[in-house]
Amino acid sequence: MLISTRTSVVARLGTAQTLAWASSYYLPAMLATAMAADLGVSVTTVFAAFSFALIVSAVFGRWAGQLIDHHGGRPVLIGTNLLFAAGLLALSLAQGPVLLFLAWGLIGVAMAAGLYDAAFATLVRLYGHDARSTITGITLIAGFASTVGWPLTAWLELEFGWRGACLCWAGLHLLLGLPLNASLPRSTAAPGVSPVPAAVSPTDAPAPAAAPGATFWPTVLLSLVFAVTWFTSTAMAAHLPSLLQAHGLTLAAALALAALVGPAQVAARLLEFGFLRKVHPLLSAQLATAAHPLGAVLLMVVGGPAALLFTVLHGAGNGILTIAKGTLPLVIFGPKGYGARQGLLMVPARVAQAFAPLVFGLAIDRLGGSALWVSTGVGLVGLAALVWLQRSGSVVR
Repeated sequence: MLISTRTSVVARLGTAQTLAWASSYYLPAMLATAMAADLGVSVTTVFAAFSFALIVSAVFGRWAGQLIDHHGGRPVLIGTNLLFAAGLLALSLAQGPVLLFLAWGLIGVAMAAGLYDAAFATLVRLYGHDARSTITGITLIAGFASTVGWPLTAWLELEFGWRGACLCWAGLHLLLGLPLNASLPRSTAAPGVSPVPAAVSPTDAPAPAAAPGATFWPTVLLSLVFAVTWFTSTAMAAHLPSLLQAHGLTLAAALALAALVGPAQVAARLLEFGFLRKVHPLLSAQLATAAHPLGAVLLMVVGGPAALLFTVLHGAGNGILTIAKGTLPLVIFGPKGYGARQGLLMVPARVAQAFAPLVFGLAIDRLGGSALWVSTGVGLVGLAALVWLQRSGSVVR
């Protein structure tokens, strides 16, 4: 019965997360050009509005985590469906840059409390230390958000225009997302320390509570890791097709390869669920962080023939790192205050995410395909931080 209940929770929350990601994070890639042409602004302005949403998300992230710590995830996630719907409705009514930015700002508030961080905090509140497998489960489902969202948004834009596409996504939040989140279990108390699952290595057990000062460097290092990995993830989400074209691929080939990121993410998460869950999340995070730099160097050295390998490595690494963002804070710090701590850890990541499309776009304009040296460099910084975290031994056991 317990397994059945958890499976049901994972299915419902994973589906709701797929909707949330597809209708926010993955929306500009398909609609930015049409929005810009209709509103009489540049595509850069549209992406600036999206970056504004990410900054708003950074501001409200810790607040959202505290709400989940105190009240559980169900009411917070229900509220985000209403916010997503309102923001998408406002976006569909925009006639100029002012309402464009205001609408994206509202969507940014919803993103702060309605994407993975909130979902992870919800699961930790429900299951405590046993949440690792459920975190992996929802990322298995929501890993297809781009695979589903991009073609669906493109079809909706073709049939109903970009405004109609936004209205359709708003309707899905009310008709699908809200009932799914409303069906989640109620949580009345913060989770206590539960036994470590038998399938997890004893090294995966959380360390004993540390003095406040002992958590400073782990917090700094994790924040750095999350910032650089989210920078790369967001930069690739915005520019991967054009980046592949810069390495000699046709537009059709670039789009076909970019579409493999989602399946690669899910395949890597299945590996995490079946094998890597037996090792400490820190080790799997190190392997995942090395994947993008390895693929990027191969693409820059070999050229177009290595594009498939680069795409798969990037997607696989990103897939496991998404899980690590949920499991590493749990393993290192424990479940108490998880939501608020997660919100704090992710502030630098959301700021990096906000500027990633612009910064990496400028890098492509000036460096072409060699812009991958930028993402390779920041990836190696993240890997070094993880190695330092492991060797410090102050909190991680």
